[in-house]
Amino acid sequence: MIDIFDKYVSAVESTDPIKYTGIVKSVKGMLIESYGPQAVIGEVCSIILSRGHEPVFAEVIGLEGSTVQLMGYQDVQGIEIGCEVIASGSVLRVPVGNMLLGRVLNAMGKAADGKEEIVSSVSYPVYAPAPDPMKRRPITDRMVTGVRAIDGLLAIGSGQRIGIFAGSGVGKSTLLGMIARNTNADINVIALIGERGREVIDFIENDLGPEGLKRSVVIQATSDQTPVARLRGAYTATAVAEYFRDQGKNVMLMFDSVTRYAKAQREVGLAIGEPPATRGYTPSVFENLPKLLERSGTAEKGSITGFYTVLVDGDDLDEPISDTVRGILDGHIILSRKLAQRYHYPAIDVLASISRLANRVSGPVTKKAAGFIRRLMAVYEESEDMINVGAYQKGSNPAIDDAIAHHDKIISFLNQEVSDPAPLVSTLNMMGALAHMEIPSEESGVHGPGGRHKYDKTMEQSSLSYDQSAWQE
Repeated sequence: MIDIFDKYVSAVESTDPIKYTGIVKSVKGMLIESYGPQAVIGEVCSIILSRGHEPVFAEVIGLEGSTVQLMGYQDVQGIEIGCEVIASGSVLRVPVGNMLLGRVLNAMGKAADGKEEIVSSVSYPVYAPAPDPMKRRPITDRMVTGVRAIDGLLAIGSGQRIGIFAGSGVGKSTLLGMIARNTNADINVIALIGERGREVIDFIENDLGPEGLKRSVVIQATSDQTPVARLRGAYTATAVAEYFRDQGKNVMLMFDSVTRYAKAQREVGLAIGEPPATRGYTPSVFENLPKLLERSGTAEKGSITGFYTVLVDGDDLDEPISDTVRGILDGHIILSRKLAQRYHYPAIDVLASISRLANRVSGPVTKKAAGFIRRLMAVYEESEDMINVGAYQKGSNPAIDDAIAHHDKIISFLNQEVSDPAPLVSTLNMMGALAHMEIPSEESGVHGPGGRHKYDKTMEQSSLSYDQSAWQE
């Protein structure tokens, strides 16, 4: 008899609509609390407004007894006590397919470029685990960025995750746009998280350009949007990249910026009562960072090469987010304000930067040439003050003499205009000329007459003049 009663109760509960609806009981800043509905963390709900307004979509971010804590993807204006909350029964999913190429999406994966709405029979959940570490393919192939300082001295592997660390106004976004236009990746997925509204269209039109947009998908969640929208924009971009990776594509994921993602997570954490920990960041920030960043990389087929920018507070590379992200990723590129002030663009501090997979994806002669150039740069940097004040006498130290003789040529090699793409063969030619080595053509995958590159000596004299104003973003 008891079994029959339990089955009856279960059947009634499974069809009871009250379980899947709730009522708003309070609104505290960005946090919305309701009695019900029955929902899981991350589930999308719709809040029905009165007076004929469009519903507000919100996400479950916390559960406390019978109270459901939500945060809206839109502002809370129009929400009042008693508004109905309806659970969707699903976490956020984003429509995917080739129709996304050339499009700009919002945090929920909907069209944000004024074009037709995106419709697809295939959708991906924005939350997904990282690939099984035992099934990840090893990284062996080089990813070309079209930036000489990176391709030559900080070689990146296809499927590698690298951070770009810099303060504001040193050229992060411009560098990302340059890479997006010139990379040999099949698809670009670009996440603009927490950016100024002005910068979104500037990046698309000026940094990315029409040729870059054709093979790119842009996901934007600007700084004026709610913390949940900024957070989910990051996961939506990663889900889109995972779709193209699963089709066997080599995807370039460009994420700007991790710092603003972390600040959005901090706002959500503080709203639901998490204690502030290191410099005000809540524990959930440091829990979620590796979960997000580990989703890129290689898988059983395809790869996601991740470029993640980190906005360094006060140019302090040891602040909590910078330090945490640097420990998770496979290398870091430091943009120096000191170099930017000298009109040296891209302002990459080569000696402070490292690619952990450079030796794996570079040929033996390329590695020797890169080492030779880096040693000259290190010697010059150590003696720069002495050289500048005239205290060094030529002939006193052969290593310093050599560094001085090569200094201008190295600076010329590292400087690059935004509109000046550098094919890998050209970059290796210039490196070979600087290091007095002949780099075999097979190390770039391009074969010339006789199976070797022919070095153009005029490259050694390339001009230092370029338009630095384009790098000011």
